[in-house]
Amino acid sequence: MTGSDKPIVWTISGADCSGGAGIAADIKTGHSLNVETCHLITANTVQNSQQLYSINPVNISLLSEQVDALKEDKKPAVIKIGLIATIDQVQWLITILMALKKENPTLIVVFDPVGSASVGGKLTTLQFSHFRDILPYIDIVTPNLDEAKMLTQSTINDENLLARRLCQYGAKTTIIKGGHSESDKVTDLAYDSLKDQVFRLSSSRVNTHFSHGGGCSFAMAIASYIAQGYLLRDAFTLTKTYIHQGLKAQENKLEQYGAFDQPKMNKLVSSAFPSVESVLNQQYHDLAPFPAIGSFQGEQSLGLYPVVDSVEWLKKLLPLGLEIIQLRLKNLSDEELDAFIMQAVALSKHYKTRLFINDHWQLAIKHGAYGVHIGQEDLLDADLFAINQAGLRLGISTHGCYEFILAKQLNPSYLAIGAIFPTKTKNMTGQIQGIDNLSHILTIADNIPVVAIGGINHLNAEQVWQTGVDAVAVVTAITEADDYQKTVTRLQRCLQPS
Repeated sequence: MTGSDKPIVWTISGADCSGGAGIAADIKTGHSLNVETCHLITANTVQNSQQLYSINPVNISLLSEQVDALKEDKKPAVIKIGLIATIDQVQWLITILMALKKENPTLIVVFDPVGSASVGGKLTTLQFSHFRDILPYIDIVTPNLDEAKMLTQSTINDENLLARRLCQYGAKTTIIKGGHSESDKVTDLAYDSLKDQVFRLSSSRVNTHFSHGGGCSFAMAIASYIAQGYLLRDAFTLTKTYIHQGLKAQENKLEQYGAFDQPKMNKLVSSAFPSVESVLNQQYHDLAPFPAIGSFQGEQSLGLYPVVDSVEWLKKLLPLGLEIIQLRLKNLSDEELDAFIMQAVALSKHYKTRLFINDHWQLAIKHGAYGVHIGQEDLLDADLFAINQAGLRLGISTHGCYEFILAKQLNPSYLAIGAIFPTKTKNMTGQIQGIDNLSHILTIADNIPVVAIGGINHLNAEQVWQTGVDAVAVVTAITEADDYQKTVTRLQRCLQPS
C-alpha cells in the first residue's frame, strides 16, 4: 500500500543536474500541486544555464526493474513522459504503456516531446518518426509550436490544424503552447479529438529569462490536475494559470537564465487566470454588462435560492420571504409554458421576489420576468443581445473554472457554479466541484455574485455559505422534504451572516 491518499503520478524523463528542467521540474511541480510523484530517469544530462555538455541514457533493464517495483504499491493514475533518449527506450515505453493500460484502462499518459535543451543542443537521437510511434499510446501531448511543426513535418503556423494532425497520428488530445510565438499575447490551444472540441486560452506575455523547465512543468501540471479528477478543459485552464503565475513571479529578470518558479496550488491568484477565446465571446464582444441584481427586501446577500419546477411550488414558497427563486419548467406545450410563465411573473411581482426563468428567455422577455437563467450548453442558442436590451438580468450555469471564466467574460448578473456535491437531478460525473474548488473559483469572481448549486441540503449548506458565496441554490432539499416550510426556515438559518 502507498500509505498516501494523494493521487500518484509517475514521471519518466531525464535528470537535469542544474535542477531546472526534467525530473527536477516534475518533482517540484507535482509536490506543489499536492500529488505523490514517482520518478524514472531516462538519462542523466550534464548541463548548466549556459550549455548542454552530454546526455547519458539509462539502460532499459534498470527502467524495467523500477517499473516492476513501483507497480507493487504505487500504481499511477497518470504517467508524464518527458525526455526519451534512445530508440530502445521508445520500444520499451510502448511495451510498458500497453501493459499498464491493459491493467488500468483509465490510466492517462501525458507526453512532452522534448527534443532539445533550452540552453541549446539536442537531447535525443530520435527522429520525428520515432516520436510518432509513441503517439497512439498517448492521451495528451504538449508540444510548443516548433515541436508541433517538427512532429508533423510541417511549415504551417496554424495551431488548430497542427493539433488535428498530431491527433491523426494517434494522440487523443493535443495541447500546443504558444510561448514561442512573437505576439504580445500567448495563446495556448487544446484539441480533444474524442469530443472534437477546441479550447483556446490566452494571457499576456511575461518578460523573463527565468523559464528553464517551464515546458516540463506545464506537462507535469496537466498530469497532476488530471490525476486529481479535473476535466481536460479545467486542467488546461489551471495549468495555464500555474505557468503564467510562475513566470510572473520572476518578471523582468533578464540578467541571467534561471529555473521556472513553481507556485502553490492553493495560492493561484485571480490576475494569473487566462482569458477564454471562443465563438461565444467573439459573437458578444460588444455586449453591454447585464443589470446588477438589486434588492427588493433590503438584504445585502441573496441567501437561499430555491429552484422549482411548477407554479404550484411558487405559490407555496413565495410567501416565505425569499429574496430569489427560479422556475425550471420542462416537457410542456408552448401554450402551457406561456400561461405558466405569465402567472409566475405576476406572483413574483406580488411578493416582490426576484424570479429567474430557466431557459425560456423569449417568454421571460414577453412577460417581464426579473431575469433569465441559461445553462452553459444553451448559450449559443440564446439571443443575449435581446435579453440585455429588454433589461432582464442574466444568470449562467458553469461547471468548473473554464466555463466560469468564459461566462464571466459576458458580464452576467450572476454566475452559478456546480455541482458542489453529487446531485439527484443531473449526472455530474467529472464535474463535482467540492468546497475547496468552490473556494478557488470564488477568487476569480471579482464583483459578480456567485450562486452555489448541486447536492446542497441543511447538513452542508452552512459549510457552502462560509466560502463566501452570495446564494445557495437548492432543489430536492426543499421539493422532497417532509415539511418544506420547516426546511426553508432551517436552510435560511444556515445562511445567516456570520
